[in-house]
Parts: sequence; C-alpha cells; structure tokens
Amino acid sequence: MGDVIGELLPLAVGVAISPLPIIAVILMLLSRNAAKASTGLLTGWGVGIVGVVVVVALLVGQAPDSSAGEPSTVSSVLKLVFGLLMLVLAVRQWRQRPQPGETPEMPKWMSSVDSFGFGKALGLGLVVSAANPANLVLLLSAGTTIGAGHLSAGGDVVTVLVFTLIATSTVTFPVIGYLAARDRMAQPLESLRGWLEQNSATLMAVLLLVIGVVLLGEGIGELST
Repeated sequence: MGDVIGELLPLAVGVAISPLPIIAVILMLLSRNAAKASTGLLTGWGVGIVGVVVVVALLVGQAPDSSAGEPSTVSSVLKLVFGLLMLVLAVRQWRQRPQPGETPEMPKWMSSVDSFGFGKALGLGLVVSAANPANLVLLLSAGTTIGAGHLSAGGDVVTVLVFTLIATSTVTFPVIGYLAARDRMAQPLESLRGWLEQNSATLMAVLLLVIGVVLLGEGIGELST
C-alpha cells in the first residue's frame, strides 16, 4: 500500500494546485454567502474527485490480467496514454501562462460567484473536479494507479482517502481558516488569489511535465517486463 500511496502523492499535489477551485473558493469566502458557498464547493469538489477515482480504480482492477499480482497490460497502456496527455497539457499550460504585466483572463462565471449558495456551489465543485482536462487526466491516472495496485478493499479505501485529503487540501484549509478567523483571512486570501492568477499556469506546467515523464517511464518499464 505504501508504494501505491507514494505513486499517488504527485498526482494528488497536481490536483491540489488546480487553480480554478482554489480561486473559486477564495472568491466565495469573500462573498456575502461565504460559509454556505465555500462548504458547498468543498463538498462538490471532494465528491467529484472520489467519484472519478473510484470508478476508474474499479474498472482497472477488473482488467483480465490484473489478478496475477502484477500490473495489467491495460493499466500499463493507460499510464503511457496519460503520460503523453500530461506532456501535451504541460506544453499547453506553458504557452497559456500570462506574461509579465499581463492580466490573466478568468472564466466569466467567476463574476457571479457572489450570488452562489450551497447548492450552486456544490454543483460547481462537481463540474470543476472533472471539467478541466489537466485535472481529469490526473484523476484518471490516480484511479489507474489504485486499480493496478491489487490492494484489499480496506487498502483501496485508505488510498482513496489519502489521495482525496491531499487533493482537496488547498480548498479545505482556506475554508477552515475562514471559519476559524474570518476577520484575519481577507487580506491573505486576496494575496493568494493574485499570486495564483499569475503563477498557477507555470507551476501546473512544470508539475504535469514531471508527472508525465514518470508515468511514461512506469508504463514503458511495465510493458517491457
């Protein structure tokens, strides 16, 4: 189980630094429905992550040659595919990064976040958990890693839980911090939002590049044995 969790860590970090949910939760924490909207987003974000990872893990775990104690051919091929996709997405993120002095263009729905309640924020959390291509590839890779790990049911639950806790941490901590000390959180949240808008694309590009290379290496190594 330790090896599987080790493989999941960079994937979980990649999901955790996904800029859309972080910026969205910051905007919600600065809105008039801060508590309801932010907890709704966190709930939807977490449920969406778990849903994708569990479904993929179950499918990969049922691959024809997955019961022999070795990675199945399906999981190895999927690692190759996801590795290539991550390299493509890394290049895309790098090209889309804002230049010095340039204001990044944000989604139009962010202008209406101030009116979000729990239900609408929950729906947004579900959508952003899988709508972003880079995030979806990371979740698919995580599900593939868990499914190919041949763990017990309890082991699968633990690995999914660890992955989800790390992946949602960057949304969870601002919500907890706001609920604990809302008066002192406004300025740090504004500063964090500005930094993310300028630097998240570059950070994501580097991380996707590293993870993509690792997945390609694992897939090639498993197929060649």
